Amino acid sequence: MSSDRFSTDEMMTVAAARELAGSTSCFVGIGLPSTAANLARAHHAKGLVLVYESGTIGAKPSRLPLSIGDGELAETADLVVSVPEMFNYWLQPGRIDAGMLGAAQIDRFGNLNSTVIGTYDAPSVRLPGSGGAPEIATSCSRIIIVMRQSKKSFVDALDFRTTVGFGDGAGDRARLGLPGSGPQTLVTDIGIFRPDPETCEMTVSELHPGRTVEELREATAWDVKVSDAVRSTLEPTDKELLLLRKLTGDCPSE
Repeated sequence: MSSDRFSTDEMMTVAAARELAGSTSCFVGIGLPSTAANLARAHHAKGLVLVYESGTIGAKPSRLPLSIGDGELAETADLVVSVPEMFNYWLQPGRIDAGMLGAAQIDRFGNLNSTVIGTYDAPSVRLPGSGGAPEIATSCSRIIIVMRQSKKSFVDALDFRTTVGFGDGAGDRARLGLPGSGPQTLVTDIGIFRPDPETCEMTVSELHPGRTVEELREATAWDVKVSDAVRSTLEPTDKELLLLRKLTGDCPSE
């Protein structure tokens, strides 16, 4: 479902970008996370330092990068470091505020799969792999996940656990010695989830305009929890849509 003003993907991207308000730095995944992070920097988080896995710090691309190796990331960055330095000095000591990730599958505790669909030894689909996602989810102060929602992606059990969110539930991150606070927001094309403060299960806190709890349940393979105080996401403003469409090429630059 989409409105006359914006598509479901645009609503999701704007909602994810808003989650970066107040952040100082963000480790950015390619795809939907990159679109949302660049929109945040263009709109309400102009001082946000975008960090990409290739070693670019403070990248300011004028268009969406095709990959972490896109030359414009290096050309517009404040600093380019080696990949080992990026992980050993900047990420793992906790110097990066937020991480924004996507994946092929997610479970109720915010664990992610970007490795295989099916069994590891004989998968039906071999995915791109982990990249830096496990370290990002471990070491950034908080994690924002951006994913389109369906029963194929919102699964009861992951085919492979690539990236730990809250593991098997409350207390598991501490047991594993993971320093960051884990996934604090999950933004989809239907609504927004946040972890339950007691169980750490991802729980619906917002529904996007025109979307229903019934739609959300139909797109989730587990028995999804919905907050008693669920509210409606604010629609994108005209300015947010204009900036987003300039980034995606759906609107000509001035």
